[in-house]
Amino acid sequence: MAGRMLRSQVRSSMRVAARALKISVAIGLGSLAAGAAFAQQPQLTPNPQRGQVLSYTCLGCHGIQGYRNAYPDYAVPRLRGQNEQYIISALHDYQSGQRDYPTMRMQAMSLSDQDIVDIAAYFAGKPLVAASTAPKRPVPAAAAVCTSCHGKDGIAVAPMYPDLAGQHASYLTRAIQEYHNKDRKNPIMDSMAASLTRSQIAVIVDYFSTLAPGLRTEPRPFFSWTDRQQPSKASD
Repeated sequence: MAGRMLRSQVRSSMRVAARALKISVAIGLGSLAAGAAFAQQPQLTPNPQRGQVLSYTCLGCHGIQGYRNAYPDYAVPRLRGQNEQYIISALHDYQSGQRDYPTMRMQAMSLSDQDIVDIAAYFAGKPLVAASTAPKRPVPAAAAVCTSCHGKDGIAVAPMYPDLAGQHASYLTRAIQEYHNKDRKNPIMDSMAASLTRSQIAVIVDYFSTLAPGLRTEPRPFFSWTDRQQPSKASD
């Protein structure tokens, strides 16, 4: 009996190690490919001031505290502080159909490459920096692999990956579901999402969404008196 249990534990440990190695290799290859693709693109000079003007349409959804998508219901993501390169990549994915969301595809299709660079520079603003004095929270086992790209503080280890710290919990849940359903296409995230259980997703989302410092909602300009009545508390 003891021998069988030991062999079972060894096999389980080997499977976990093999999965971690496979993901690490995929991350490395993905990073190299993304870096090469980015280097081959013509380098445009970002203009965050122009991006601020262009972002007024974006802020119609992303600039309202507590604003939610309907059917399915989830909080519209926070963008302030997000990695510039990741925002650029996401908008190009909407243009190409790699991400399947009609409203965002329509908005992205109206943007030039320069528009996208400028908008990304505006929302990125000052990058997130981990608080050096804050006590480090233990990383849950379910989220351990996620930190290979998204960092233990929820601050991505490379600019092509999104920061997750402080992002709305319901949005993170929806994002994982979209990878699982192939509504978003990414070789690393597709395989990751496919292997997660509901309980593991809940643990991952709770961990990253509550990290600080985190992403923020950039307030939109006041368009009418009704904007001044918006509650300051955001809802996940």
